[in-house]
Amino acid sequence: MANQGPDATRVVADIGGQEIIFETGRLAKQANGSVLVRSGDSLVLVTAVGAREPREGTDFFPLTVDVEERMYAKGAIPGGFIKRESRPSERAILTCRMTDRPLRPLWPKGFRNEVQIVTTVLSIDKVNAFDILSINGASAALMLSELPFHGPVGAVRIGMIDDDFVINPTLQELEESTLDLVVAGTREAISMVEAGASEVSEEDLLEALQIAHDEIKKLCDVQDELRKLAGKPKWDIQGKTVDPAMLAKVEKAALSQIEEATREQGKLERRDKISDAKSAARGAVLGDEPTSEDKAAFSEAFESIIKRTIRHRIAVDKHRPDGRTAEEIRPIWVETGLAPRTHGSGLFTRGETQVLTLLALGTTKEAQRIDDLSIETTKRYIHHYNFPPFSVGETGFMRGPKRRDIGHGALAERALLPVIPSGEDFPYTLRLVSETLESNGSSSMASVCGSTLALLDAGVHITRPVAGIAMGLIKEGDDHIVLTDIQGDEDHLGDMDFKVAGTSEGVTALQMDIKINGVTTEIMAQALKQAKDARLAILGIINEAMPGPREELSPWAPRITAIKIDPDKIGMVIGKGGETIRGLEADFEVEISIEDDGTVSVYGVQGEKADQCVERIRSMTKDVEVGDTYTGAKVVKTTTFGAFVELAKGVDGLLHISNLGSGRVEKVEDVINRGDSVDVVVEEVDRARGRIGLRLLNDDSVPAPSGESGGTEGTEGAEGDAERRPRRRRKVSTDDLAE
Repeated sequence: MANQGPDATRVVADIGGQEIIFETGRLAKQANGSVLVRSGDSLVLVTAVGAREPREGTDFFPLTVDVEERMYAKGAIPGGFIKRESRPSERAILTCRMTDRPLRPLWPKGFRNEVQIVTTVLSIDKVNAFDILSINGASAALMLSELPFHGPVGAVRIGMIDDDFVINPTLQELEESTLDLVVAGTREAISMVEAGASEVSEEDLLEALQIAHDEIKKLCDVQDELRKLAGKPKWDIQGKTVDPAMLAKVEKAALSQIEEATREQGKLERRDKISDAKSAARGAVLGDEPTSEDKAAFSEAFESIIKRTIRHRIAVDKHRPDGRTAEEIRPIWVETGLAPRTHGSGLFTRGETQVLTLLALGTTKEAQRIDDLSIETTKRYIHHYNFPPFSVGETGFMRGPKRRDIGHGALAERALLPVIPSGEDFPYTLRLVSETLESNGSSSMASVCGSTLALLDAGVHITRPVAGIAMGLIKEGDDHIVLTDIQGDEDHLGDMDFKVAGTSEGVTALQMDIKINGVTTEIMAQALKQAKDARLAILGIINEAMPGPREELSPWAPRITAIKIDPDKIGMVIGKGGETIRGLEADFEVEISIEDDGTVSVYGVQGEKADQCVERIRSMTKDVEVGDTYTGAKVVKTTTFGAFVELAKGVDGLLHISNLGSGRVEKVEDVINRGDSVDVVVEEVDRARGRIGLRLLNDDSVPAPSGESGGTEGTEGAEGDAERRPRRRRKVSTDDLAE
């Protein structure tokens, strides 16, 4: 008999009518905690490993979350030459961030031991998303482990279809949903929110959050049950605390200087004054030859006093560092058209935060190809975000985007996606890049505003302008305050970062991180109300600067014209081995893309040539009718009785010798030759015999067609130039070129 392996412990949660199964005891048993999480045929393995000792010299919690997408999970082989997964996809990075954020606050204060969580996607059914499984699996793995995690955490997704909320919708249902809301939290409160929406109201969001929290409680109960069945004894590890003796010394030496320095309203000036106060206190407290332990203890004590002073002043005294009221927005100014050769640019400055967004338009061929475990294969709207070190007055390495950059770019992309015109209405690929030039709080929301300006500057007809604002919370005992438009210190020292973006009609994106155990529904409702007021005020400033999109695209922007042809005639445009389409691209200096439904997009830097190419394709693919004109049609064959002219690939018409001039023409080659280009009009179509009769366009000496039959009878003696000849293409020799 085959070895069946160890018995597994399983628990099941019923969430929105769908089972989520947690299993432990069979796989990855050397990890501190290991769990398989399954929904449908989507399956992830989540492990948690932690160090027994704190990391030396670390003043933060070194938690790492990795999500490993494996292409075998959907029965595929990675693209490219190497055939091996390398750097994580953008979706994997966003899942890492969503998994990390609700877990990070739930550890002993001052905990400095390394912890790593790894989610490996083993199977994906393209129905059930794996990001929800990753968050729940990470919490379950930590609950099973010896690590001092103060969980559990549950996570669910809420959709909205036809005004009805759907719990954990399938990927197919999400395509119809006006809401994609991921919520994580504990039994007591919500701790993380990530959402994209199509102008959903604040009231609907609050209702969705309450529904989500009810399901989260079920997931927490199931994880507690799993821990009771298979959990390990917890390590007795206490977090590192500030040395009371050192704290007292620093307070005595520097408290008054700290209070004065933290009242400075300018960010850089406040930073300099705090640095001076720290240097003075260090000498007074540590003396000339301090030990490394004393230096670390001094820094921790000094930062603790800074944090306590600012938080108390904001939450209790209601005085913000820069003197604003709780709901006041910093001064805003905007500018468009800053970069003349880009297709659109928008500069948005709010206080000491400044973001410049630049837009480039391209063809549908330049859409991003997606090779990950999602059902999405291409993306025509792309938003990237950069945060160089100079934006905060620092030096640092610039070696590609960090996870934070990718997360902020995705948030801005999600905020603007609902207002981007469809590919049918605007057949372009759009790439927006937000360059953070200065930062003192909420550069991601500034990038949303700058991107709106860039789109309007480019002449993109978005549904409505979008603006964003970041809210904060500071809670000290029974005192708390919700802050509009938080700056850096309020974010760093506060308890909540709550970003809301939307139009005048509703919310399009939402992201919330909590540094405490959670927030109540009442606090969230207050934050959403203040965010709406601020958003409408910012939209007023944007509308004043740009009442609507520019009437014309930038002269440097490509011109794209889309037409619809019969799908059965796609092969005619492509030609044998792509010969026809390549010839069109070369002749008119354009790029052509063709969709399966018959949509043909013609891209050209020179709009006139693109229009000519469109007309050529239209004439190639339409049925020939009497009265149709063809300019620049090529003569493909001459005979004794006339010349055959190519009207479309595989469709020729006869230009009879009698129609080559006003007088008698002895020989066809006396007038036109094979390879010449002529302008002709159709005067007869005999479908039964497969014959198309032509005459020269604008040759008044030749009788015009009469009636629908396509006959050649007409008024004789029409005025015309007896010497007129068809337009001939001049042959250029190498001698001509030399001259």
